[in-house]
Order: sequence, then C-alpha cells, then structure tokens
Amino acid sequence: MNKAKLILVDDHPMLRKGVAQLISLEDNLEVIAEASSGEEAITLSVKYEPDLILLDLNMKGLSGIDTLIALKRTELVAKVIVFSVSDNQTDVVQSLKFGADGYLLKDSEPEELIDKINRALTGELVLSEALAQVVARSLQVSNNTNPINKLTQREFEILRSVAGGNSNKRIANKLGITEGTVKVHVKNLLRKLALKTRVEAAVWAVENKISH
Repeated sequence: MNKAKLILVDDHPMLRKGVAQLISLEDNLEVIAEASSGEEAITLSVKYEPDLILLDLNMKGLSGIDTLIALKRTELVAKVIVFSVSDNQTDVVQSLKFGADGYLLKDSEPEELIDKINRALTGELVLSEALAQVVARSLQVSNNTNPINKLTQREFEILRSVAGGNSNKRIANKLGITEGTVKVHVKNLLRKLALKTRVEAAVWAVENKISH
C-alpha cells in the first residue's frame, strides 16, 4: 500500500511530535517532514511534494495565511489543512478564501483528526464540527428569495457533486458531459449564489442541507 505523504508545519516541537506519533499509527499515512516556519514549509513542500500539509496559522515570521497563499501559488497538488487553536470567524473564512482544503482545531479528538485527514485526501472539504456555524454565518446570502431557485437543474446537480468533494473531471464523467462544460456550470452557479470559490459553494450546500 502506498502511504499518503504528510508534512507538519508548526513552530511548537512538542505538538509536531505528538501529531507525528499519532499519524505513525496509521497504515496509510506517513509524516515525511516537519517544518517550524512558513519559509521552511515552502522549501520542504517543493522538495518532497507531499500529498497533504497540516499548517499552523499563528507562527513567527511568515504567517500561516501567507504560507498558504505561497503554497497555493506553487505547482504543488498537495491538500492544505489549516490546524489552529483559533475558531475566529475571520481566520476560518480567510483560510478557506485563500484555498485551504480544510480547517481543523487543535483540540480535535485524535480519531476526528485522522478521519478528517483521510477525507481531505479524497478531495473533501473538512471542517471541525464546531466550525460549521462559524462558516455558515459568513456565507449567508442576502437575498429575499431562496438563491437555490436561481439554479438550473444541471447547475443544482453539479452543486451537489461539488458538495461531495468531486473534481470537475469526476463530475463530467458522472453526468456524461465535458470537463469544460462543468467549469462553465460551476462559474455560473457561483455567480448566482454570490460566492467566490467552489469551497464556499461546498460549505454553502452542506449548511443548506443540499445532499449529495
């Protein structure tokens, strides 16, 4: 079995050691490097090309957000999960806005952390349970009518697939349409829902109980 490669980024050595020990118990996960700063994280990520990066938000030097932005500007395909003590709405929303694939709190139960890491590796947006309402409040759409009514049937189907963490390619194969057509539909549904990214769309769909 090929193990998913992880990099831990945190300026607290004890926390990194604890998380690394927890991950070492999993047959399908492996910590291949640890970084104590944003700058080091970028260097190691380019060198090792991990599958997932667990990123602290509040570090000395380059901040977690700036590190996230820098990582997303590289050609890395790694998932990036922010791992923080902060449940501040601004921190959570900014992280998702700049491309984080999830936001988990450091007081998460070990089982939840491992479960969320595995889900993120499959393409799912992951959030600590306690953050659902925080994110939902930030994504409320100011419209007198239900914005879901603006969507076509095809756009609604694609929104449900996006909420399920499916890639454009997978959605295209599932619906029997081209990947380019999916991109157009995603662009249109984001505009109609007044959202900026597919991550926001996924969170919006989950909060509005749009099953997938």
